[in-house]
Order: sequence, then structure tokens, then C-alpha cells
Amino acid sequence: MILREDISNGASNNMVNVITELSKYAMVLFLALYTVVGFSLVRKPEEEKRAALWQQNFFLFGMLLTGNLILYLNTGNEKTAAFCGAQLVFFTGFLILQHLLYPKADRLLNHNLLLLLGVGFLMLARLSFDRATRQFELAVLAAGLTFLIPWLIRKSAGKLRKLSWWYGAVGFGLLLAVLIAGKLSFGAKLAITVHGITFQPSEFVKILFVFFVAGMLYKSQDLKQVVIATAAAAAHVLVLVLSRDLGGALIFFVTYLVMLYIATRQPVYFLAGLLSGIGAAYLAWKLFSHVQTRVLAWSDPFSVIEKEGYQITQSLFAIGTGGWFGLGLGQGMPYKIPVVEEDFIFAAIAEECGILFAVFLIFVYMCSFYMILNIAMCLRDGYYKLVAAGLGSFVIFQAFLSIGGVIKFIPSTGVTLPFISYGGSSLVSMFTIWAVIQGMYLKRSDEVQGNEKDQGKDRKKEKKEKAGTKGRKSGV
Repeated sequence: MILREDISNGASNNMVNVITELSKYAMVLFLALYTVVGFSLVRKPEEEKRAALWQQNFFLFGMLLTGNLILYLNTGNEKTAAFCGAQLVFFTGFLILQHLLYPKADRLLNHNLLLLLGVGFLMLARLSFDRATRQFELAVLAAGLTFLIPWLIRKSAGKLRKLSWWYGAVGFGLLLAVLIAGKLSFGAKLAITVHGITFQPSEFVKILFVFFVAGMLYKSQDLKQVVIATAAAAAHVLVLVLSRDLGGALIFFVTYLVMLYIATRQPVYFLAGLLSGIGAAYLAWKLFSHVQTRVLAWSDPFSVIEKEGYQITQSLFAIGTGGWFGLGLGQGMPYKIPVVEEDFIFAAIAEECGILFAVFLIFVYMCSFYMILNIAMCLRDGYYKLVAAGLGSFVIFQAFLSIGGVIKFIPSTGVTLPFISYGGSSLVSMFTIWAVIQGMYLKRSDEVQGNEKDQGKDRKKEKKEKAGTKGRKSGV
């Protein structure tokens, strides 16, 4: 009897292993097809997008269902199946409500948001189910912002640009609060606790910072205004440096440079900023011991593998072990990487889902950035153009820093991977950024519609004038 049970269990385990092995190829295929369709949608006219968007939906849900099925088969935990069902309800409800409330919203951006979020849920459920459920609860709450903020952006008209100094003052005050009362985490002051709730203010200040800089540079691009804007931006960066949040400081700095160049079109300003940034990075390396540790871990991690280089070497081992198609969900050892759910989740994805899967994720970020830049360039309002470009720069540069640190392309900065890493403040701020971008897209649609109405009125006026001219001629 015992022998039969052992044989039965062995056969069952073998079947699970076979399904897990096949699933990793299916997930890569789903994501590859999703990405290809996504880039094709960028250039298609609106009337031709519907069929392709349905295809993308199929690939998105197919990939997530496959991943969650494998998690369930490997764990046998019924909570995993319930979690998958909750995700499907949330994603479906999100897409339906977005379409009902904002039928002209950019559905590709919404798909990309859900894909990144779904991959994050999948990996967090694999690594820590409790953290996955907390992340899901926050995502549901944050999704509410995506229904309100676009409406506020469309109705705000020119009111937002009048509050520039308020954005700067509130943002700078929050950063000072962290510097004074923040708790140390891995050598940096990142978060504060208010009434038992811990959050990272810099994640929200980045949005205020973009609105502040856009307002300053929209008013004027003369030298005096540029100096004032640069001094205010430098103050934000300096407080972050003093808090030892160097990853955040770098993101703020680069975003300001991008916005400054777009506003002024002066390469001299960009080059001067770049050189000053290099000098500041050198000083930070000289002044801060934890920066020296990270640089050492980046330059030669295997020489300090037992201490400073342990995290990055484990990350590299994980990526190398996974290979092109990964080991399969549940088959790797990503938990050996310290802080894997937050800073190094990209390595966990590469180990179990494969390098190809990870590369296609990078393409999803690039596609999103391209869409955001396209929205920014098509906006007639210079203020909103700067806001969209600044927020897009935040998202793509944060993704670059996170992935670059994981693969040892650059020293690790400890920033999260947008929508995928565990972290409530990061998740809510990214949802807010996405909602603002959708508001910009709808504003662009309103501008196009307004142009068409104006052109229609002009054509009617011309016809009336021509008719009147003909009438006068016939009367003569």
C-alpha cells in the first residue's frame, strides 16, 4: 500500500515538473508576443487598434494565468488560487472601469501597468505570500487614484501651473522632515512614521518636484529664471544627499537635467549639469562610507564576496543559473539574495523566468517611456509637456538604476523597480504618475478635438463667405 502511494506521489511530482518546465517557455512566448503587439500599437491609428488590444489582453492574462497555475501546483496552497482569482477580478474590473469612465484613455499604457503589476504579484507570491497580499491591497487602493486624477488634470485648465512654489515648498519640507526625523535604513534616511504608518516621502516628492520645475521653466527660460530653478532643484538634491538617499538624489538630478534641456534647448546647460553631477558623485564617493562600500561591491564583488559583495554576487549567480529560459517558477533559490523583494527582484525574475523574459520586461518599460514621450511632444501646452516628460524620465531612469544595479552595470543604488518591487510608497507614487500621464493623454485628445471643431467652424465660415460673394455677384 505504501509503495503504491510513493509511486503515485512520484508520478504526480514528475507531472508537475513537466508542466513547470513547459510553462516557462509559454510565459516567455506570451510576453514576447505581448511586447511585439505593444510596439506595433504605438504607430497604428486609433481605428486599427481594437483587434490588437484584444490580442494583447489575451497574452497578458494568458501569461499571468500560466504563472499562477505553476505557483499553485508547486505549493498546493489554496490561498494561491484565491489570490490568482482576486487578481483576475481586479485587472478585469480596472480595464472595464477605465474604459467606461475614460473611453479615450491610452489602453496600451493601462495594459503595461497591469502587466508589470501582475509580474510583481507573481514574484512576490513566490517569495513572500504575506507581502504579496499587502502589495495587492495597496494596489487596489492606489488604483482609485487612476479614476480621479485624470479628471482633475482635464478640469484644472491653467490652475495647476499657478501653484508652482507651493509644490516646491511642500516637497522640500517633506524631504527636510525625513532628514530630521527619518529612520536609518541601510545607511540612509528614507522613511518617516506618522501614527504608526511608515512611508517614504521622496516617492511622492518626485511628483511635486516635476510640477514645481515645470512651472518654473514654463514661465521663462532666461538666465535668471534658469538660475533660480537650478538653485531650488539643487536644494532638493542636497537634502537627499544629506539624508544619504543617493539613489533618489540621482533620479531627481537627471530628471531636472532632462526637463531643463527640453525647456531651453540649450546643450550648454545640459553639459554643465552633467559635469557638475560627475563632480558631485566623486565627492559623495569620498565622503560617504556606504557609497564606497557599494562602489567596491560593484567594481570587484568576488574579492569581497563574504561581506560587501555578497548581494551582487548572489544576484549574478541567480541570473547565470537561470539562463535564457529560467529554472521555472518555484525551482530556483532567489531567497538567497538579501532584500530580494525590494531591491533585487529583477534577479529573481531572471533566475526563475529566464533572461529572455527579463529582457522583454525591459522592452515593456521602453515602450511605456516611448508612449509617454510621444504624449509629451504632442501636447500644445508647454507646461503639461514638461510635466509629462519629467514624469516619464522618473519612471524610465528609476527602472534603469534598479536593473543596472542588479546586473552589475552600475553600482547598486537601492531603488525599487517600478510596479514590480515590494514597497507601498513606490507603488502608490507610480500609480499616481500613471494617472497623471493618462490625464495628459486625455488633455491631448481634448486639444485635437478642439482643433477639429475650430477647423469645422472655419470651413463653415469660409462657405458662408463664398456663398455671400456669389450672391452679391449674381445680384450685380
